Amino acid sequence: MELENKFRSTCLIASALDLIGDKWSLLIIRDMLMHKKKTFKDFVSSDEHVATNLLSSRLKLLQKLDVISKRKLESNKKENIYLLTEKGIDLTPLIMEFVIWSDKHVRVYNREMNAFHEKKIDKKIIIQNVQNGYRKFIKELLE
Repeated sequence: MELENKFRSTCLIASALDLIGDKWSLLIIRDMLMHKKKTFKDFVSSDEHVATNLLSSRLKLLQKLDVISKRKLESNKKENIYLLTEKGIDLTPLIMEFVIWSDKHVRVYNREMNAFHEKKIDKKIIIQNVQNGYRKFIKELLE
């Protein structure tokens, strides 16, 4: 995939969306960050039911962008696991802003959405906790 020819404009937002703004990439990152999903099978079992061909292409793209890495565990050489890189972990504030915005403005259209319970907690603290929790998850997984 040639990334240089992938951009519609020089706009910062449009350029980021050209890379990770599809329907599935941010949901994969959410699953990794918030639900500690790490295998192809884990992602397929998500509530949104991503098709396996789309999942495979998104994982390859995110890997090419260095948002995720693919590896095998010492304890299981057969199964690939996917982990967020620091670049991927840096998307935590974006994911949290989506959560907050959706809780505030989308609930009127989807009353059955999950509730966001941390409304009174400082956003920076939530983001730090999520990022540190994911880094701890990776460390424990790879030990």
